Amino acid sequence: MIPDLLQRYGRQLLEGLLVTLELVSISIVLGALLAVPLTAARLSTNRLIGAIAFGYVYFFRGTPLLAQIFLVYYGVGQFRPALESVGLWGFFRDAFNCAVLTFTLNTAAYQAEIYRGAIRSVERGQWEAARALGIGRLPLLYKVVFPQAALVALRPLGNEIILMIKGAAIASIVTVYELMGETRLAFSRSFDLTIYLYAALLYLVLVEAIRRLWNRLEARLTRHIRRDSRQEPTADLAPATL
Repeated sequence: MIPDLLQRYGRQLLEGLLVTLELVSISIVLGALLAVPLTAARLSTNRLIGAIAFGYVYFFRGTPLLAQIFLVYYGVGQFRPALESVGLWGFFRDAFNCAVLTFTLNTAAYQAEIYRGAIRSVERGQWEAARALGIGRLPLLYKVVFPQAALVALRPLGNEIILMIKGAAIASIVTVYELMGETRLAFSRSFDLTIYLYAALLYLVLVEAIRRLWNRLEARLTRHIRRDSRQEPTADLAPATL
C-alpha cells in the first residue's frame, strides 16, 4: 500500500533525486580534474604558487558552502553587462550551472588536500629507492607514488562524495529543484511534514548504497594488502626458556 502523499509526489521526489545525482556527479568529476593541478601547486617549492594554492584551499574550506553559492549566484549578477559582453551571461543566469560551479570549486579544495595528504603519506624511502634505481620523475609518480597514495585517499574521497550529496540540498535555496527542492515544493502544496521523512529516507538509501559500493571498491583494491598480511609469519611472544 503506497500512501496517498507518496502517490502524488513520489515521482517528483525521484526526479529531484536524479538532479541531485547529476549535480554531485558533475561536481565531483570536475572538482577532481581541478584538484590535480591544485595539489601540484600545494606541493610546489615555489612560494608564490604555493601561497596562491593555499589561499584558494583556505577560502573554500574555511567559508560556508551556503555563502559560496550566494556569492556565485547573486554576486555574479552584479557583473551582468561585462558577462554579456563576453557571452558568459547565458551560463551564469542558470541556477544549476551556478550550483555546479560552486560545488566544483568547493570540492576541488577538499580533494586537493586529500590528494596532498595521501602523496605525503608515501614514505620518503620509496622516493629515494626509486631514484636510486634510475627511475625518472614521471614514472616515479605514476608507478610508485600514485598507486600507494590512491589507496590512502580512497576512504576520504568516499566521505567527500557523501558530504557533497548531503550538501547538495543547499542548491534548493537558489531554485535548483534537486531532491530537497522538490521536497520543499511538495510541502508548500500539501503542508504535510511526512514528505520530509520520505526525502530523508531517500537520502539515507542513497548514502548507504554509496557506502556499500565504496566498501566493495576498497576491499577489491586492497585485497593484495590483506593477502600479504595473512601470509606474514606471526611473532612468537612466548617468553624464552633457559
